[in-house]
Amino acid sequence: MKLSARNQLKGKVLKIEEGLITSKVMIDLGNDNIISAIISKDAIADLELEVGKDAVAVIKSTEVIIGIPCECKKEESDNKCGCGCK
Repeated sequence: MKLSARNQLKGKVLKIEEGLITSKVMIDLGNDNIISAIISKDAIADLELEVGKDAVAVIKSTEVIIGIPCECKKEESDNKCGCGCK
């Protein structure tokens, strides 16, 4: 498989948690690194995904959100703490 996307992580399917319409697929990347994605059950069937099978996680950079934990450890409902940190 060749893709233009550069954010590709190769691993093995570790676990599939099936839901009614979508399922959570967890891929073991090695070195205690696991990535998960929610995909449709149809996609799981089309890709013939099963535990132990090789898989590649392709990440669209426009869909990735990165955050850091607040140092004061105080979380509020709006995901901001009360200490004024960023």
